[in-house]
Amino acid sequence: MTIERLRPGASARRARVVLFDFDGTLSLIRSGWVEVMTPMMVETLLELKTGESESELTAIVQEYIGRLTGKQTMYQMIALAEEVGKRGGTPKDPLEYKKRYLDLLWERIKDRVAELERGEARPEKYLVPGSIGLLEGLKERGLKMYLASGTDQSYMRREAELLGVTGYFEGGVYGALDDYKSFSKAILIQRIISSAEAKGEELLGFGDGYVEIENVKQVGGVAVGVATDEPDCAKVNEWKRSRLAGVGADMIVPNFQAYRELIETLFSE
Repeated sequence: MTIERLRPGASARRARVVLFDFDGTLSLIRSGWVEVMTPMMVETLLELKTGESESELTAIVQEYIGRLTGKQTMYQMIALAEEVGKRGGTPKDPLEYKKRYLDLLWERIKDRVAELERGEARPEKYLVPGSIGLLEGLKERGLKMYLASGTDQSYMRREAELLGVTGYFEGGVYGALDDYKSFSKAILIQRIISSAEAKGEELLGFGDGYVEIENVKQVGGVAVGVATDEPDCAKVNEWKRSRLAGVGADMIVPNFQAYRELIETLFSE
């Protein structure tokens, strides 16, 4: 693993709190979700028969999916409803689109969940390589950790348990709620700052999505962009890298295999 330092002076030695994204940053249970969401949305737009080609619609869908990755899934479904409306169609309630997407995704991931539940697969199979070593190292430094996801809270809490990571997150494990405006990563960060747990510059964030990196940088924290090329996570995903770099990531990693080196780089004097 190579650690790409986009801002060589960036240091997390003042950090007191760490915020982790879940899917694609630690968990690989939902790996392939984009390949489920994209065709479902493209198919919905093709039904409107606007004369746009499948590839044109795919580009439109991929743009907003990427831009909203890290926010609650609901925002991507709201974007789909807006695209339907723009084309003169009658959009369904975004919750309906979300339910359809989750049903399709469940078909893709149900065997992974079952394997973990039955103990037939070790959690490492569905964790970004080096995740546990990194979490252990950060815990040893006495940092308070939070886990936050755009995935529905009930699902991601269950998946975090199956992967054996819940215990590291003393700050809590947070996911999307039905009232999607009542929780977001930005709201959680503001809560941490306003409770005086940490100032913005005392925050360290890890994420593979545009949103969490942007949220951490907006308050003056240090952000590690996790450009996981799922599911192997052996190399940097260039599309993720360019988006994470563009929104201000201080460092880019493909995985956490060199977690000792990463911790040293983050906290060196």
